[in-house]
Amino acid sequence: MEIGLGTAALGRPEYINIRQEEKEHLTLGHFKKHAFSVLDAAYKEGIRYFDTAPGYGMAEQLLIDWLQEKNDPGIEVATKWGYTYTANFDPNALIHEVKEHSLNKLNEQWNKSKELFPFLSVYQIHSATFESQVLENKEILNRLAMLKKEHDIRIGLTTTGENQVAVITQALAIEVNGIPLFDVFQSTYNILDQSIGTIAKTLERENKQLVIKEALANGRLFPNNKYTAYQDLYKKLESIALNYKVGIDAVAIQFCMQMLTPYKVLSGASMKKHVSQNLMAETFNLTDEEIHTLLEAKVSPQFYWKERKNMKWN
Repeated sequence: MEIGLGTAALGRPEYINIRQEEKEHLTLGHFKKHAFSVLDAAYKEGIRYFDTAPGYGMAEQLLIDWLQEKNDPGIEVATKWGYTYTANFDPNALIHEVKEHSLNKLNEQWNKSKELFPFLSVYQIHSATFESQVLENKEILNRLAMLKKEHDIRIGLTTTGENQVAVITQALAIEVNGIPLFDVFQSTYNILDQSIGTIAKTLERENKQLVIKEALANGRLFPNNKYTAYQDLYKKLESIALNYKVGIDAVAIQFCMQMLTPYKVLSGASMKKHVSQNLMAETFNLTDEEIHTLLEAKVSPQFYWKERKNMKWN
């Protein structure tokens, strides 16, 4: 199955997204029970790739707890280091997460993340950027290479922002003791931001795994009167979805799968019904004409990320 489950919306009550429906207020106990129900639903539907991070509130611990009763060697877990969740489940918090690409933070978060073994297969730098200079930090790169060798895991990074392609290009050139360090690249790709399409063939040629996040553009692909520039796209998406008797989410995910043939496309589902709806993406293929229509809907990376930056935690 090409679809995996991202847990950013399961481990904390707020996320950068457009809310499609109201979420009921949950106590921490109910919050955990709800997350388990979504994880169970994903597993029953055939999903075996789960992505998490310490920056996703309770998500990493929830996954650790959920996996205790699993005995399935087919499960793959990817986690990350570099962000700390700081909102303490307060939806009105001014700061929800803090980024820190230091060796101390790597070691601190690894000590928790390793509890995901034996299912942990991918360890990633969370949002590698030029600004944090993490790709130039020899101590961190050497430490990641050591973890890769000692635990037989894949090392990766996630990218965010208008210069995703440049960050991936720099990372591809990094070697430690003559061995390429990075195996997995988790990047944003969707109908609006198609920029990493320019480097996807390079990743495939070098046998790197590409994992797609934010396939639904943080909710911007669903009809919304606030985004006047996308009204024509909304009509086209609704028409395509009606044709296949699926939701717009399934069309958007299938677009990613057909365009890049990634290792995984992450569903960000926060409810069981959304898992099932997302997985409808695997029931059809878009025509060349439909693909062409959606390719024409792209915007510049600069515009896309400026717009995303203005989105609120929801």
